Amino acid sequence: MNPPKKLIAGLPQFDRRIWILIAGRLLSQMGSGFVLFYAPIFFVNQVGLSAAAVGIGIGSESISGVFGRILGGSLADSPQWGRRKTLLLSAAISAMADLVLAFSYNFPTFLLGNLLMGLGIGLYWPATEAVVADLASLEHRNEAFALNRLADSLGLSLGVVLGGALIATTGSYRALFVIDGISFLVLLAIVYKAIAETLNPYQVGKPGWQGWVTALRDRPLLVYISANVLFTTYLAFVSSTLPLYLTNFVSERAQQPGFTPVVISALFTWHVALAALCQLPAARWLNRFSRPKALMLSAGLWAIGFGLVWVTGTAAADHLAWAGLTLAVMALATVSYTPAASSLVVGLAPNSARGVYLSLNSLCWAVGYFVGPVMGGWAMDQSRSIATGFWVAVALSVIGAIGILLWLDRLLDKAKMERSRVS
Repeated sequence: MNPPKKLIAGLPQFDRRIWILIAGRLLSQMGSGFVLFYAPIFFVNQVGLSAAAVGIGIGSESISGVFGRILGGSLADSPQWGRRKTLLLSAAISAMADLVLAFSYNFPTFLLGNLLMGLGIGLYWPATEAVVADLASLEHRNEAFALNRLADSLGLSLGVVLGGALIATTGSYRALFVIDGISFLVLLAIVYKAIAETLNPYQVGKPGWQGWVTALRDRPLLVYISANVLFTTYLAFVSSTLPLYLTNFVSERAQQPGFTPVVISALFTWHVALAALCQLPAARWLNRFSRPKALMLSAGLWAIGFGLVWVTGTAAADHLAWAGLTLAVMALATVSYTPAASSLVVGLAPNSARGVYLSLNSLCWAVGYFVGPVMGGWAMDQSRSIATGFWVAVALSVIGAIGILLWLDRLLDKAKMERSRVS
């Protein structure tokens, strides 16, 4: 049965499988929070890899992630596999990736672990978002995606806090990968025991590559993808590049080279906790706007956030306060982006190709999380002036994202008018 309204006041009544999936994602993201913000620092400052090498290694997740997302979208729409089996395969591969990373001492094993992780994550996202879209009604879909993102944010927040505490007390970064691997095994068990298949047998995907052909001929979808690659790159900068910038270029106090791991932990805990608090209210408030307009608001917040990174690095004092404000604005940019983006894609997709459309949406994350770490890693290997100016260039790129979204909004308005004429 669904959670009591007394405990979760004002939430819509979802299918119990959505709540179970939310719980599984919460546990899994706790493990991811253990490693997400600390892996670049560990492999640069303790293993001894260069920032550029670590950026390439993390970015390589997107190479295997492309294959995983393409395969995951097709498998999720396949009656032989469906959403459930795809999720099980994803969790098993991700746990294996953490095992490799836990024993990584050089670039080849670091690269292998990231390639496996990219494959596992690639399989995961189209399937899990298809489950949410299958089970949530149209009027509650935006909130369902928001609640799943809320579980992600809460899990990340707890993971960052516990990961920072573990590093502060033991200094053992490698234990973080072990805990992350265990969290994926817990997710596998939850899906296996509690999530029944949600694929409608009467709306299965088109045979072969026909679903992909349909999606790649959808003009509004292709316009959206070009903007979404920018958004996912921005998200990648936050997790892979910003921690290194704050560690190596921003001084917390005089005669100190950068923020300590404890301070980094506190800053990103603030970031994900604020995102968690704002996720559902933001999703409900943004329902009054079209999806492209909601994404334009997010783009404006990203521009402000990246500008504040530049301020943080160039200010004469109060660096910690500026960093806290930066991550607060980026939290708001994130919560205004994630549910609107997923809901937009589901709205464009025919039911028989839902997995494929969500796979293309997830492929944007693969591209963004390849471009972001590689570009950011290169910039962080340069001089202080280049590393700081990098954030100004990123802020200016938002102009292009807003222009693309204006085009998309006009396309969707035109399509809506044509449908009204026909009806």
